[in-house]
This record gives sequence, structure tokens and C-alpha cells, in this order.
Amino acid sequence: MTDAQEQTDPHLWLEEVTGDDALAWVREHNDPTVAELAGERFDQMRAEALEVLDTDARIPYVRRRGEYLYNFWRDAKNPKGLWRRTTLQSYTTEQPDWDVVLDVDELAAADDTNWVWAGADVIEPDHSLALISLSRGGSDAAVVREFDMRTRTFVDGGFELAEAKSQVSWEDENTLLVGTDFGDGSLTESGYPRLVKRWRRGQPLSEADTVFSGAEADVLVAGSRDRTDGFERTLISRALDFFNEQVYELRDGELIRIGTPTDASISIHRSWLLVELRTDWTYGTRAYPAGSLLAADYETFLAGTAEPQVVFTPDQHTSLHHYAWTRDRLVVVTLADVASRVQVYTPGSWTAEPVTGLPENTNTSVVAADPLGDEIFLDSSGFDTPSRLLHGAAGGELTEIKRAPSFFDAADIEVSQYFATSDDGTAIPYFVVSHRHRKSAGPTLLGGYGGFEVARTPGYDGVLGRLWLSRGGTYVLANIRGGGEYGPTWHTQAMREGRHLVGEDFAAVARDLVARGITTVEQLGAQGGSNGGLLMGIMLTKYPELFGALVCSVPLLDMKRYHLLLAGASWVAEYGDPDNPDDWEFISEYSPYQNISPDRRYPPVLITTSTRDDRVHPGHARKMTAALEAAGHPVRYYENIEGGHAGASDNPQIAFRAALVYEFLLRTLNGH
Repeated sequence: MTDAQEQTDPHLWLEEVTGDDALAWVREHNDPTVAELAGERFDQMRAEALEVLDTDARIPYVRRRGEYLYNFWRDAKNPKGLWRRTTLQSYTTEQPDWDVVLDVDELAAADDTNWVWAGADVIEPDHSLALISLSRGGSDAAVVREFDMRTRTFVDGGFELAEAKSQVSWEDENTLLVGTDFGDGSLTESGYPRLVKRWRRGQPLSEADTVFSGAEADVLVAGSRDRTDGFERTLISRALDFFNEQVYELRDGELIRIGTPTDASISIHRSWLLVELRTDWTYGTRAYPAGSLLAADYETFLAGTAEPQVVFTPDQHTSLHHYAWTRDRLVVVTLADVASRVQVYTPGSWTAEPVTGLPENTNTSVVAADPLGDEIFLDSSGFDTPSRLLHGAAGGELTEIKRAPSFFDAADIEVSQYFATSDDGTAIPYFVVSHRHRKSAGPTLLGGYGGFEVARTPGYDGVLGRLWLSRGGTYVLANIRGGGEYGPTWHTQAMREGRHLVGEDFAAVARDLVARGITTVEQLGAQGGSNGGLLMGIMLTKYPELFGALVCSVPLLDMKRYHLLLAGASWVAEYGDPDNPDDWEFISEYSPYQNISPDRRYPPVLITTSTRDDRVHPGHARKMTAALEAAGHPVRYYENIEGGHAGASDNPQIAFRAALVYEFLLRTLNGH
């Protein structure tokens, strides 16, 4: 640290994640926050949240691998979790017979390591081997270890990768495509793999052959192998930035570029190429609008003679949300004014059949689809409606096979959708989850995100319902620009120099809530995490007069240095480059850390983060807290020593953090 840096940023030392002084500062802030918010109601809420998170009545969501359905499960007895499987016949019963494949609690005890499950890549189609990823304390970086599915043991002398943000895929049972930390120069500026290597069984990792090299300025590169019988392909993807990538097929040692726009998302299933457009595209003789989903025969497209077919075109109210393949059908979920619609398409003709029986104002998602068969699982829930799990054949009749319990009494709950008018005249939708009997304004919690084309949709949240709604609170979800609720243009207009629209939209919803008499400024709280934490920082420093309290979690706040910290360089396409004077001109207008005023009145704020968050650096939250204190503003701080970017690594930690947040909000907005 130079003298000039210290003078510019007196709190820079707090970026030393595990530095003794920094951790001492963390403990000095954690202790009084917990001491202040602890009490009978806090303990009760923590117990209530843990009951919701641990109950055996939750739906155990599954995915099919061959003849078995696999699930990862955490509860009070197994806080780190069980990787387990069962048959469909057993799964449809009230008490399925689960066969435990791996007990992570037992593994953590045996290794004396706080392992957090980070997923498994199981080789297709025989499912005999798996690459299991395990994170220490919930960080994005994980170790990878080869696991024999037949013996339920880790393979002695098998494939193993040290802790890193690795990308790994089975090429065959004796060969991996690996991107990891190979040493100097092997990572991008964002800390992700820059190289893809072919690693053969028994070969030292240092001797693996390089298949592809990206640039240090790229976000990441990755290799994958499609092992579908008759459609085997090796694909290489090179992420140029967060929204642009080049995709190649490696065929007979030659890289063949798939010539779709770099900002489009593509997928390949059997003989079909799907292209999801983020911007308008003219190809051949036709022009296709942003937000469209196109299909083409893959080989014909590579040959340059394809005429893509339109599967879906957006309109003013409807956008593509996500899709999934079965062997012979495409299941597409769209959003119509943020509520889900589901259709099943037949490839070739691309005719669609709607999935009926889904309630209004709900969120429906494809939980799993079998790419080798016709099976699909759909989950549907609403703010006041617990999840229902539907199962059946794509294009056929679906049957409800699981239903989640109600965690709070929703008899008095009603859900409404309103539209606020932002500064530029744009209509911004938001949902209000309120109480029918309430005749006057009351405590209200407003949530939002507004970034990276992430759509926030209606859905059931048992913890929110139990801890907030059941105590008389109102919840509001704002569908502001920067998200994907209305397709890619809803996002792209709020990127970089358009970032001010995110704050303006959220502020417009806050004002509209007060104008409608739903709440008052003193009773209005807001919360957001990650990019939503940045939004909270903007609300605090630019719109403090609109709120009575704010909760800012795992946030970005120092936008002058975000690109230098952990994965921050990968988000330059979203926010801009602070080292570019032209970009810094618009970033500096909203960067919370640089816009703290000692003269304006700020509402109380609770800032939370995790020491183990290796995506958004905890220094953002620490430095903002220190700067607010120096300016004399009311701020409480809590940092979980574990938890990664989620802020918690197991259910007890999630419950503790939830109780902390809602106790803060209830005290601040209710006055007691």
C-alpha cells in the first residue's frame, strides 16, 4: 500500500481479507451488532427460520441420472448435507426410500474440514464416475475429487484438483477437459481459468496438453464434452466479457467457430442449435429482434446455409425466461408482465402447446428435464402459495406429485401488481404482498436487484412469510430495469452509463408506495444483496429521504476499485471501467463509497457480508461501514466468517442471518 493510496482511501487496509487487524475490526463490529439485536424475539425468529429450512416436509428436488433420481438434502441432523438417490416409484410416495451416496457431514468430520457441497459432474451415460466439488466454508473456489459411484468411495490416485475456481468436464472415463490454476499466467484477470487442457488418467497435471488458450483480459475459458450417443462433440467457450463469448467445436483437432453473435446465448441439443438473442441480429436475408429464440439445424448452420426458424419472439409484455430440452421436446418458460407461462414445442415445426393448470401471478420453473427421455419436473409457487411439483411427459398431462407445506397463515394475504412511473416515464412493475384487513400504512420491506439480466419473479419464501409477513409486515418486489423481466433490452438500457436508471426505477417504486398509502417513509425499509447491495448503497447515498431503514448484503460499494478485487474484473461490461476517465465520469456519479455525505441525514443501515466471499470482496462492506461511521451515520455491521457469496454456508447460519435482518427491520420500522 502506497502513501498516496492511504491518503486517497484511509480504509484500504480493511481489504486484507484475513489480516489480523482487519479481522479484529470485524469482531469489534460483530459483537455489538449481535448484542444489540439479540433477545427473545431474535431467538424466536431464528428458531422459526431454522424450522422452515430444516423441515422434512420440504420438497426434495431431484434430477434424473439413468434409472435414479438424485437429490442433495440438508436438515437439522445433516447440516452439511446428504447426496442421495431413489427411484421414481419410491419418490412419488410420502416417505421415499433414499439411498445415501455421500454423507458430507461424515466426510467433513473425517477430513476435519468445513466442507460445503459445490456439486457433482457425473459421467454420461453410464454414471459410473463423478467429479465432486467441495468448497471450504462456501467460497466459489473448490477442490475437485474423483468419486466412484459404484463403490461410493473417492478414487485412490484418481483425478484431483487443488482449491481453485476450476472448470472441468469428462471427455471420457480416462480423460478430463480441465481449466484450473496451473500456475503463473494460467488465470484471467478475473481469477478464472484462461487455459483448457486435456488431462489423461495417470498423467501429472503439469504434463496435461493445452487444447485452448484465452487472453488474460477474458473472463474465462472452458471446455466440455457432449457424450450423447451419435452426437458426440467437444465444445470450447471463451468468455470475452460477462455478456460476450465465442464458442467453438473442436473437431478432428481443428477449432470451428460457431458463427452466432458473441452476445447471444447458444445451446446445442442433438441436431439442433438454439440461439437466444440479446441484441438485434441480421442473418442472411432476415432481421431478428433482441429477445428472440431461434433454432437451426446445427450442421447446416456450420455450413453457412441455414435459415434459422423463429421459436419465440418477445412483445411489449412478454419475454423469454428459460428453457430446457427433453429428448424430443423443448420446454419454454416465458414471463408475461413477470408472471410465468409454460409451453412445450415440437422441433422442426416448432408448434407449441401450453401447459395448463398453472395459477395466476406465480413463478413456474423447469426443475429438471431428461435430455435422453421425455420426463419433466416443473415447480410452481406464488408469494402466498407454497410450491407444487408437477411431473410427467413433455407435451403430456402433468400430475402434482409433491406439495410443500405452508409456513405461514396466508388467509389474510393478498397479492397485487402495480406500476410506478420512473423519471423518464417508463412504467416499472412491482408486486405488493399485503394484508387484507390493513386499513392504514404499515411497515413495508421493498426488495430489488436490477442487474445482469436477472429476473426477479413471484415465489414462495417461507422464511420471509414466517418472520416478516406473519408479524404484520408488507413485502414488495420491484421489477426494475437492469433485470431480465422484460427481456434483454430491459437490462441493456441500464448498463454502464445507463446505470442511473436502476436507482431511479427503485426510487420511483418507493415513492409510489408512499403515494398509494401502502406505507410511510419512516416505515419503508429496503434490502438487496450483491448487485442489489450496490443498489442499497445508492439508495443510502442518493435517496436517503425515501427510507426508514436499509439492509445491504454482500455488496459492491467501492466502484472505483471493484474491478481490482476478486471477480470484479468480470463485471466491467456491466458497470464500466473505472480506470477509463470517460467511464469513471458516470460511475463516480453513483459509487456509494465515494458519495458519502457528512451533511445529509441517512436512515439506519445494516451491512452484512462474509469473510469467505471470494466473488464480491468483503472489503466493500467493511470500508463502507468504516466511512459511514467516520461521517457520523447510523450503521450496524455483521460479517459471517464463513458462507461465501450466499452469506451463509448451512441452515443454522442462514437462520441466524435472517433473524438478524428481520430483528433490525422490526425494531427500526416498528419502533420496537
